[in-house]
Amino acid sequence: MLRAVAIGLMVVVHFVENLSGWYDGGSGPFEGVHRVWWLPTGFAAPLFTVLSGMSYRLWLGVQMRRGESAETISKRTVRRGLFLIGLGFAFNVFVWLPEDVFNWDILTLIGLGLLVLDVARRMPDWVVVLAAALVLAVSPALRVVADYPAFWQAGYFDYDFTLVDVLLGWLAVGYFPVFPWLAFPLLGHALAAWLFGEEVDEQVDVRGESRSGRVAASGIAGIATAFALTVSWPALPAAITGEAALGWTMFPASTAYCLGTLGTVTLAAAALHRVLDRGGQRWGWLLAWATPLSRHALSMYLLHHVVHVWPLWAWGVVTSGETTALWQVVMPPAASFALAAGFLVAAAWLFRWLDQRRMPSAESLMRWVCD
Repeated sequence: MLRAVAIGLMVVVHFVENLSGWYDGGSGPFEGVHRVWWLPTGFAAPLFTVLSGMSYRLWLGVQMRRGESAETISKRTVRRGLFLIGLGFAFNVFVWLPEDVFNWDILTLIGLGLLVLDVARRMPDWVVVLAAALVLAVSPALRVVADYPAFWQAGYFDYDFTLVDVLLGWLAVGYFPVFPWLAFPLLGHALAAWLFGEEVDEQVDVRGESRSGRVAASGIAGIATAFALTVSWPALPAAITGEAALGWTMFPASTAYCLGTLGTVTLAAAALHRVLDRGGQRWGWLLAWATPLSRHALSMYLLHHVVHVWPLWAWGVVTSGETTALWQVVMPPAASFALAAGFLVAAAWLFRWLDQRRMPSAESLMRWVCD
């Protein structure tokens, strides 16, 4: 359910930002989108990245119960990570055009996260949490050292094709750099153990309720800390703010933003675990529509970009001779939101149809290549 929610948020935000970001005289990058108060910017990526860690932990449990060897699990994990990294680069070239091949988008982050999780799975959870905390803690200072604002003067990540710029983009200044975004799958990996434990039988149901409560409390603590940081932001040192003017920003991912979104995802996971996993029969109609979107999250990520970005590039070439001429200015936000809603309905139906006929997808291709 959470992954389906992430899909919905992602589609809405990308459609509106890419089609309407500067529509009607916006004064700066994404200004038109930011004036739309109902746009849920900033929550899809944290959901995806935390869920990648949770899903890996659950997948790992399945592999171990099947008796797969540690070597086999590692090989499958590494192949999946490399597959996603390679797919991420190919996606950047064919969707965002060759000049953005090293923009370090979310696919390359999740692929790298799987490689790191293959190491993290051998460690105690407290070590994994400590590593995530250290990633979050050093990120603001790294952005200061790397001069983050110099790469974002145009309102988006703009780099030169040099080794230094590419490495800095990967580490600290790209769209989804290692610091701080690697903390999200690491904490998701630990969160799955806190929430679900190592078993699923009925004898541990009471302990499961207790676990949900503790997880929810940690989520509330994260949200409260983020609120306190945002309120006190002007008085905080650069080691926490990274010299960012605002306390809550996704680009760069401020400490307040990271803690607030992590807390929100954690609280939502605990709440839905109690509501859906322990009595989801009444929600069967909702899960019937959410499951295809969730199961085909990778396909949805690829498809929704192709559906709205490729026509944008093609129409820009036809009308002006410039590929990106209509980017963010082609229609008002309400129209792009309606397109996003229509796409989600059509995609949910499409993937239900594909599942019924066991048709191939990006997910089945990844399993065929990697497993």
